[in-house]
Amino acid sequence: MTPTKAMILACGIAILVLASGRPLHAQVEIGTWVRQDTALKAGTMTMDVEECCHGGRRLTYHILMGETAAQITVDSPFDGTEAPVLVNGKPTGETMAIKRVDAHHASTVVKMNGAPFGTSEATLSADGKTLTVHNDFSGSAGGQQAGKTTEIWVKK
Repeated sequence: MTPTKAMILACGIAILVLASGRPLHAQVEIGTWVRQDTALKAGTMTMDVEECCHGGRRLTYHILMGETAAQITVDSPFDGTEAPVLVNGKPTGETMAIKRVDAHHASTVVKMNGAPFGTSEATLSADGKTLTVHNDFSGSAGGQQAGKTTEIWVKK
């Protein structure tokens, strides 16, 4: 797995939190989100969230690092079931098991070839405009560095 793919995978949890369990807020996460750059994560990344999977969400990450572009897609029912991660439409051996905890929280387990290598916890702000994702990668699978990071996503 490339560093770009691993970066996008880590961001997948961000979308997870966006899905609300209540009908009134069911559409709050739908749309485009922009990751705020940090010193550790350069490049441009956006995430599109759409309905799919019988109430779940399709997360599509668009990554641009220099002149290299990639698209990562995950179709998740948001019930903790593992879903394959596709990079530019091709399987990677990576899966994400995204589980909606409540209207403002989600958790994700990331695996590579069946072996867990990271988790993420996401929190959606009360106003629905900011998503904060705490990642903890125990291994360096897919180019993701081991350790803890925090990502901030803003709704476009």
